Amino acid sequence: MGANFSARSSDASLNIKEVTMRKNLFLSALLWFGASTLLGQDPVKVDPKHYKLEFENSQVRVLRITYGPHEKSVMHEHPAGVAVFLTDQNGKFTLADGKSEERGGKAGEARWLPAEKHLPENLSEKPLELILVEVKTRRAAAKPATK
Repeated sequence: MGANFSARSSDASLNIKEVTMRKNLFLSALLWFGASTLLGQDPVKVDPKHYKLEFENSQVRVLRITYGPHEKSVMHEHPAGVAVFLTDQNGKFTLADGKSEERGGKAGEARWLPAEKHLPENLSEKPLELILVEVKTRRAAAKPATK
């Protein structure tokens, strides 16, 4: 009976260790997923007040971006794309490295923008509006079209 008790005790100990290891693995995976999500912030999800999805297919995603006077967003990122300014622009962009720069544009201008992580702020007394056409990579092109 003593030998059986020892074997059972050992089995229970192994099961507890296995459960603990699985729990730790699950928590690590959850933490990694959460961190990777934070690193790649989609502006439509993290700032729906300013970013509205107008159109999306396997090659592009089109966003309408609107900011009231002196409104500020949160840190997010965009792939490379084309911006079409619907109003005059005067903004401050704080970049991922903490540096900031002022950028502007005139209504009617279209401009190529490289991929970037930033926190934008409208410095103007007037609202700003633009359309951003984000270009998707070939890997993302496998997704079905949505609006």
